Amino acid sequence: MKLEAIRLEEARLKGLSKEEHWPLMHERHRAFPAVFESREHRRILDISAGVGFVAKRITDQYSVPGGEVEVFCNDLSPTCLQILRERELSAVTFDLDNDKESFPFPDKSFDAIVCLATIEHLINVNHFLEELLRILKDDGRLYLSAPNYSGLPYLIPFLLNGKTFHDPLGEHSEYEFYAHVRYFTYRTLSELSCSLGFSLDSVYLPVPGESTHYQKMREKSKLKALTAKTLMTLLYKLGSPRWASEPILCFSKNLPGMNGHTPRKVVL
Repeated sequence: MKLEAIRLEEARLKGLSKEEHWPLMHERHRAFPAVFESREHRRILDISAGVGFVAKRITDQYSVPGGEVEVFCNDLSPTCLQILRERELSAVTFDLDNDKESFPFPDKSFDAIVCLATIEHLINVNHFLEELLRILKDDGRLYLSAPNYSGLPYLIPFLLNGKTFHDPLGEHSEYEFYAHVRYFTYRTLSELSCSLGFSLDSVYLPVPGESTHYQKMREKSKLKALTAKTLMTLLYKLGSPRWASEPILCFSKNLPGMNGHTPRKVVL
């Protein structure tokens, strides 16, 4: 992973207490563990787990009949690793972007791999996806997300003001401008993953609810927040996932009969 991304992540977390990490909360975090549905994942890897939003929700809220759920976290940020361990989450560090080394897990190690807002930071994306495929069990699932730059929240401002998706001088987009090195759309992320051995099983679209951005909007105007939530819900229910800002794509391994099927859309 690009060192600049780690430096910027450290800067974002500097001086914050555990209670103050909530400004980094996104709807993609809130979608877990609901996206697991009834799949009964027992061994779960959270790639680039950050401060542990998803891993903690899974640990606290997810269970399977007759078995124990194990959650393993990965990150490179020293601060994130410290926070993960303070939250009593199992944390291991390894470089996701070194195409000369395999990930430190045997083949078919995990029932589920969670990888949110990570692949856009990587240069060697093919190696990364191939390693995820290797360590995923044959009946496992990969839950993958990245900013979808064909989504309306990115596309409309781009068309209206002519600026890039992330403004290098913007107060809230400096991190993305300097840390992102890949720019995916819903279609390109799906096609790349499928070309390397995955099949797109389901797509999850979390509506506004618990994210920092939505809560701040609600504090300023409950009517504006409700209107935004209603419009987004209608867009997700009636429109294509390619209009969503950051859909969560659920992939299975490329099993017989899966090629070419239409993925199931779930609005959360």
